[in-house]
Amino acid sequence: MSTIAIYSLKGGVGKTTLAVNLAWVAATASSRRTLLWDLDPQAASSFLLGTTPETKAKGQARSVFAKDVEPDKLIEKTATPRLDLLPADASLRGLDLLFHELDKKKRLQKLLTGLRKDYDRILLDCPPGLTETSDQVMRAADLIVVPVIPSPLSERALDEVLRHLGNKAQVMPVHSMVDRRRTLHADALARHPDWPVIPMASLIEQVTARRAPVGTFAAKSAGAKAFAHLWQAIERRIAQ
Repeated sequence: MSTIAIYSLKGGVGKTTLAVNLAWVAATASSRRTLLWDLDPQAASSFLLGTTPETKAKGQARSVFAKDVEPDKLIEKTATPRLDLLPADASLRGLDLLFHELDKKKRLQKLLTGLRKDYDRILLDCPPGLTETSDQVMRAADLIVVPVIPSPLSERALDEVLRHLGNKAQVMPVHSMVDRRRTLHADALARHPDWPVIPMASLIEQVTARRAPVGTFAAKSAGAKAFAHLWQAIERRIAQ
């Protein structure tokens, strides 16, 4: 079992769209038993995969980390075979404080170990920011995928993450929401030609409206192919 975190210091960079679509490719194209664990209190991944967090009992998502509830008790099947979801809810707003109070630096890592027998790949949709939660993620993940919009501020945020991590984790930057017609974007791609690229595309934007991965309704689109190519790159990195 390998754990892939989708993480960014900044919000609004396409993180959740990336997490949902990569999880779908892992389950379909790679036939991996896949779990998407939504750690973001906004619960966007949970919404996109068809759950309705507002109907859940409050506090359940956070209770997993306090060990009041076992993770497998909250895991839900999705419409995609081999793809399960561990949904988020608003209780995760207090997760950083809980981690601080518990003083258990590897709590997330131990919870993931308990899921090892049931899944080949676990993807973590992480909240933005450098926090107690992000430190837990960085200790637990085999690979951290960081979406980066081609802009100086987004690249600066990546640099800060890399400084924070040092040599403690593997990081894969990904250019996200790319419009090759823009000079700023073209220049950024030229500086980092080896980074995978996810384009800015109306079909990808429709993921949130349709509440479905792009591969389910536009399998031959450039966006669907980009997610597939990125997942192949992730699998190669993990294999190394």
